[in-house]
Amino acid sequence: MSKISSHGITCILVKMPFHLAVFNPSAADKIMEGNPDIKNWYIGGHSLGGAMASSYMASHPDSFNGLILLGAYPYGDIDTQKALVLYGTMDGVLSREKIKEAADVIPIEGGNHAGFGNYGRQKGDGVSLISGEDQQEITTDAILKFITQIEKEKSSQ
Repeated sequence: MSKISSHGITCILVKMPFHLAVFNPSAADKIMEGNPDIKNWYIGGHSLGGAMASSYMASHPDSFNGLILLGAYPYGDIDTQKALVLYGTMDGVLSREKIKEAADVIPIEGGNHAGFGNYGRQKGDGVSLISGEDQQEITTDAILKFITQIEKEKSSQ
C-alpha cells in the first residue's frame, strides 16, 4: 500500500480484529463516512480479506469504482469488469477454479500466496521463485494500471 500511496493515491489500511476481516465485515462503513472528500473508492484485500472486500462490494455496488483481489477470488454478485485479480503461480492456497469468472486476472510468475504480504511463510503455500519485493512491485504496477484505466473510462463517459 505504501508503494501505491507514493503515487498520490490515498490508501487506508483497516486494522482488523485478530488480523482477519471476517471479524469486522462492515469496517469500510466508518472509513467511507469519515472521509467524505474521497469520491473514487476502490476496495480490496488479500486472501480471506479479499473475499470479505468482494462480499462488501457486492452489497454496496455503487460505492466503489473497483475491486482489487490479491490471492483471492471474487465472492458475491459483483461486476467482474470492475475486479482485478492477482495471484502467484506458486500459490498453494488459492483455488484457481474460483478465479475463472473474473475478467482481469494477472498471474505473477513465480509468486506465491504469502508474497503479497509481509507476514512470512504460510502453511500450504508454495515456495516463491521471486522475492517478495519483486512480487509487490509487479502488484503495484498492475494496480496502478487498473485504477488508471477505470478512471480514464469513467472520465470519458
